[in-house]
Amino acid sequence: MRAPSAYAPWLTPLYVGAVQLGAYATARLPAQERAELLRTHSTNVDNLRAGRWRTLATSAVFVESPLPVPYGLALLAALGTAEAAWGTRRAAAMFAAGHIGASVLVYGGLRAARALSHKAVTPDTERAVDVGASYGFYATVGALAVSVPHRGARAAATAGMLALGVAPVLRRGRDFTDAGHLAALLLGMGAGAAFKARRRTATDAAPRTRRRTPASLSRRTPVRPRRPFRAGQQAA
Repeated sequence: MRAPSAYAPWLTPLYVGAVQLGAYATARLPAQERAELLRTHSTNVDNLRAGRWRTLATSAVFVESPLPVPYGLALLAALGTAEAAWGTRRAAAMFAAGHIGASVLVYGGLRAARALSHKAVTPDTERAVDVGASYGFYATVGALAVSVPHRGARAAATAGMLALGVAPVLRRGRDFTDAGHLAALLLGMGAGAAFKARRRTATDAAPRTRRRTPASLSRRTPVRPRRPFRAGQQAA
């Protein structure tokens, strides 16, 4: 694997910039048309139950309103750090896994709750707008937290992220997106831990499969001592 400095993050600013520009363009639409557009690209129960699985991808490029500056900077920092450390394809895969995985888990949870009690999930919840980059963002941050090299800093980062993910789920005014954020965080932590363990295994196995270099072979090859030169004996 190449050194982290070999990866120059280019997809992150492109993605965040496109989301922000799209948000400004969407905000100029009439309110009813804008709401219908966002609902069409939402990973809500109505869309997924009807087989509109494309919303699992399109929902990641729409947001309900332009990104606030602090959130936009945090998104740039997290996704850019992941892209610089893991490469564009791996970072994009982590983001996509968190976004799609959490969306599917939330959909399954809402369908199960609806089957158990019709009062648990209202029709408004089934048609709710659920778009944005937050699920992928939480998954990426979770994977970064468990990838911190120093053990103490890694434990602190992991505990802090878990606290931030669990707290909204425990509050009284929670909604299904809070559960989705926690699910995405746990998915990212699990994937990050698995990736780290895989790298450690590959690193430990590398010395065992290392081939001998010519220099090492020359050190292991016995050298025959030269016979001393005697007077009257012609050199070959």
